[in-house]
Amino acid sequence: MQTSSRFSTSLRDHVRKKIEQLRFTDIVVGIPSYFSGSSIVHVIQTVAEGLSKYYCDSKAIIMVSDGGSTDDSREIANLVQINSYNVEKIVTIYRGIPGKGSGLRAVFEVANFLKAKAVAVFDSDLVSIKPSWVKNMLDPVMNGYDFVAPYYQRYKLDGTITNTIAYNLTQALYGVRIRQPIGGDFGISSRLIKHFMDQDAWETDAAKFGIDIWMTTTAIVSGYNICQARLGVKVHGEKDPAADLGPMFRQVVGTIFQLMDQHEEYWKKVRESKEIPIMGEEICQDPAPFNIDLKGLIEYFKVGYRNFHSIWMRLLEKDDMDLIRVLHTVKRNGDFLLPIDTWVRIIYRYAAAFHATPRQRFKVLDTLVPLYNARVASLINELRDKTNEESEKHFEENAMAFEGMKEYLLSIWKKEG
Repeated sequence: MQTSSRFSTSLRDHVRKKIEQLRFTDIVVGIPSYFSGSSIVHVIQTVAEGLSKYYCDSKAIIMVSDGGSTDDSREIANLVQINSYNVEKIVTIYRGIPGKGSGLRAVFEVANFLKAKAVAVFDSDLVSIKPSWVKNMLDPVMNGYDFVAPYYQRYKLDGTITNTIAYNLTQALYGVRIRQPIGGDFGISSRLIKHFMDQDAWETDAAKFGIDIWMTTTAIVSGYNICQARLGVKVHGEKDPAADLGPMFRQVVGTIFQLMDQHEEYWKKVRESKEIPIMGEEICQDPAPFNIDLKGLIEYFKVGYRNFHSIWMRLLEKDDMDLIRVLHTVKRNGDFLLPIDTWVRIIYRYAAAFHATPRQRFKVLDTLVPLYNARVASLINELRDKTNEESEKHFEENAMAFEGMKEYLLSIWKKEG
């Protein structure tokens, strides 16, 4: 993974002095933040309520680890009053390269120093977080699990990177059916925190948006006990794939592909997937719908075709390239469809190309973004008349398609590698 200058610690002096005074704690809840002034008060207050309600006999710390926001996020967080004698609050700017991973590194350093029994992390833009989320994330850790991934109910068009790539590849490569491997909210044991801290990933691309998939994959391949926790509907800052997911796509997918290199011997041996336990009671809620700019996605793809079609001709199967060429000429947006088997081959061929061209890998990855937009546009049409439940079944079938075509990946990986 690409690295930058090393920081020996992500903690600033005032935080080190604070934790030296505290000496120990039972629970740390981390909230990595960046420009979260409009939402962070709700997240802090809800976490504090959950800690007081479910862990009133435990010492706890809420740590806001900020990336240098200039919208008063830290000042607002500092003003939040926590009316509990056993819950402390720390608000700080982390040290390190900008990104969520560096924010979490600071949280993990605090948890490790204070010998916390359990850690939970929650995104700072959550609108739907409830006090019960704290319990649902921490209880499995208290009962022996090392890594707790979130299990949300999401609108069918939410989480497009998850639904097109991350969920599918986690299942096909590593043999575990974790529905939200980049969900953003996790529970983590003290021993897994120590393992994370020992890894050489904190000055790499994983320290940006790639940290969630890095943690999930590391927990899997290192043999830790994993479960999922039902949290109900997730409502957060909506992100239109046509508008602002480019950098996140490159960092998440780039991290996934780099982890394929790192854990090649592991995933090559995996032949089938298994269910991962889902803890907690069923929560019957309907996520609110929202619109995605279908026309914008298709236009992005068509611009990409004009810029990258010669590269795609070299990278993709001839039949798949023929289909891409036809898609470029589709007149009605409602007729735009990119079949799942074509999409699986595209992702596998890009993974193999990324593996085979280490010096040009991120330039290669950039040419995948318009095809990703095409797949999201296709999903909008495929799911148009489906309920959220029917859409979830559709996503499960897509993941099984990735798993069923893994031999194709193995054959081209050998050839390209």
